[in-house]
Amino acid sequence: MNRLKRLAINEEGFVFDPSTGESFTTNKTGLFILNMLKEGKSKEEIVEAIVSEYSVDKETAERDVIDFLERLRSYHLLPEGEKHGT
Repeated sequence: MNRLKRLAINEEGFVFDPSTGESFTTNKTGLFILNMLKEGKSKEEIVEAIVSEYSVDKETAERDVIDFLERLRSYHLLPEGEKHGT
């Protein structure tokens, strides 16, 4: 099980990793993406949901999702080879 699935996330965007004790905050869009990742959604499903939810164009949504996934990788919350980022 990866660390992402163990994260405790509240409605305000406070995220706690019980395996390390680390915490961070995210904005509404980051919270949306994290919750979808925890549900096992693919990058493509997340992009489509963001386009629908936030009325943003697909290119912007895809760029934002990729950037967020890279940030999660930098925090070691997603493995380098995780399928969500491909």
